[in-house]
Amino acid sequence: MTLPSTMNALILKQDGFAPSREGAAIETLEPYLDYGSLPVPKAGPGQVLVRVRMASVNPSDLYFIKGEYGQPRVKGQPAGFEGVGDVVGGQGLYARWLKGKRVAFVGGVTGSGAWAEYIVVPAAMCVVIRQGMRDEDAAGHVVNPVTAWAMFDIVKQSGAKSFVFTAAFSQLGKLMAGLARDNGYAMIAVIRKESQAEHLKELGASHVLLSTDPDFASRLAALCGSEKPRILLDAVASQQSADIFMAMPNRARWIIYGRLATEAPAISEPGQFIFMDKKIEGFWLSQWFRRASMLEKMRTLRAVQNRFISGAWKTEVVATVKLGQAIQALPEALKLGDGKVMIVP
Repeated sequence: MTLPSTMNALILKQDGFAPSREGAAIETLEPYLDYGSLPVPKAGPGQVLVRVRMASVNPSDLYFIKGEYGQPRVKGQPAGFEGVGDVVGGQGLYARWLKGKRVAFVGGVTGSGAWAEYIVVPAAMCVVIRQGMRDEDAAGHVVNPVTAWAMFDIVKQSGAKSFVFTAAFSQLGKLMAGLARDNGYAMIAVIRKESQAEHLKELGASHVLLSTDPDFASRLAALCGSEKPRILLDAVASQQSADIFMAMPNRARWIIYGRLATEAPAISEPGQFIFMDKKIEGFWLSQWFRRASMLEKMRTLRAVQNRFISGAWKTEVVATVKLGQAIQALPEALKLGDGKVMIVP
């Protein structure tokens, strides 16, 4: 197959980090991205060139293009971290074995991004997708599903049969609800809209709390007393998150994996860290990939694909946006909420 010399992409307009923090909400992409043409990237040693089929849009992507993520932007390079595509070239033994295979990937680390027709990624960051798995599931195969599996391992290791999950109607929250149900754990889900509650219960959440409910604090306190959750999995890092953590029992761990809130929370009872052995920590999937053994990674990735192929998990897509129309269409698609937005070439 003869490869083109150029490709279309959504190209970053700025370098580095932003001086301010505004959160993930995007009204317009024009300050951050251009749609244009770039040379097709060339794979180096240990890398593969992937023709992108579909790329997912995660909150981390939105933070990144605004300069608010923990990784600097590279002006003139495509945005986008995660997707699925076909390997069309590469260097190295493993890269040559991957050629012609459909793979899920995480990119963006070396500048090449997924919101483009082609991307270069490390061969080691590619996961071969088995037959029977949809592109919609494969495009978001790594970030949310692997995070869900790794986080659920943390819950199991806590010794408690319950956990608290904020922003629970996210794709990650939906995956966690299914894991909780299928393994006999009680997920205490915190949501923003009452309309989300019934579907989340259908997916497997045992308890659903509305964050704006006037009785939220008392309902949470009752569940902390009866279920005794020790893990708070939190994407918000708000004052309410801190208050939830303060209400939890001895040896509770507040694990922050996102920061949707723009204001920093305050800890009302710091003595709990001394006398109740509580801890605050972070979770970043990139660190998990660096620390996990090869056997653990293989076990996790196989288990994740099995859940999608069996139908236990399904990516709920609310919109699919063409790459060439994304500057105008993506902000509106993101407002649809309650599901994933995908970008296709």
